[in-house]
Amino acid sequence: MTLGPVMLDLAGTALSGEDRELLAHPNVGGVILFSRNYESPAQLAELTRAIHELRRPELVIAVDQEGGRIQRFRDGFTPLPAAHLLGRHHDLDRERAQQLAETCGWLMAAELRAAGVDLSFAPVLDLDYGLSEVIGDRAFHRDPEVVARLAGRFAAGMRHAGMAAVGKHFPGHGGVTLDSHVALPEDRRPYADLLDDMRPYERLIAEGLGGVMAAHVVYSRLDRLPAGFSRWWLGSELRIRLRFQGAIFSDDLSMAGAAFAGSPEARAALALEAGCDVVLVCNDREAAVTVVESLGDWCEPASQLRLARLRGRSSAEPDLHASREWQRAVAEVLAFEDERPRLELT
Repeated sequence: MTLGPVMLDLAGTALSGEDRELLAHPNVGGVILFSRNYESPAQLAELTRAIHELRRPELVIAVDQEGGRIQRFRDGFTPLPAAHLLGRHHDLDRERAQQLAETCGWLMAAELRAAGVDLSFAPVLDLDYGLSEVIGDRAFHRDPEVVARLAGRFAAGMRHAGMAAVGKHFPGHGGVTLDSHVALPEDRRPYADLLDDMRPYERLIAEGLGGVMAAHVVYSRLDRLPAGFSRWWLGSELRIRLRFQGAIFSDDLSMAGAAFAGSPEARAALALEAGCDVVLVCNDREAAVTVVESLGDWCEPASQLRLARLRGRSSAEPDLHASREWQRAVAEVLAFEDERPRLELT
């Protein structure tokens, strides 16, 4: 059995019979976990073990564990600073900020890998224009060069811990005010202005970026379709101009930013035809089942290989919390937390 193009979610902290039946479908390739799926590191490790044992090749298990306000697993995991605090610190101490970004990437990925999670959808590569509340402090900085430096070091830390990085939200969600969870934003900027938003992608792609998640945003001077449904953005720009060879993920197809395409199965078909390798269907089990069944004998060998490459590598540390690297990383991150009030005022 191969990995299918659908990544979906679970209702609880353990697999139900319905979950097991759905995850066995050949059109499923992965699972995304949320806070509702988490109680403790031990429970999470048991859940990921059960998911991985269902299939060969194993399903890819993902989560949003960026740091700051987007950290699905908290108790038992090290609290990570929001990306914008690293950006603020970069303005004061460039070298230390970059080292801390790499430490945060390693720590996030190492703790997830120890619990059996393959992938975190991080880092955020959006620029902080001060417009988007849904992005907000998830962005490292306004300057694309600073974003590229900090996100590149964050991704390097992830790779060191055995996890691929997934940059989001291509080509950039920072230039709009609307939240694509509840509306379809329109970015009216010309192509020349959007080149800044894509500069971090250029840098990280050259450094081996494993995945990209596309934005539910319409860039109306260039295409009538949102980026995640656009052959031009995913093909001409991402695959050809930027020479990206990794996996392309849709953002959640249950979001309002995808509603323009119609039914769940129509949304999935349009995203896959545009060039997505994997479509996410979250928080709507009926829609997930419909999408999985609607794809029939979907087969894209290149997409299957790209997703398989994102499976996490084994950690070199048999007991993470006993390792000196983990202890040093936690101490560095917690010490940085003491600087939060000063950085938030700058």
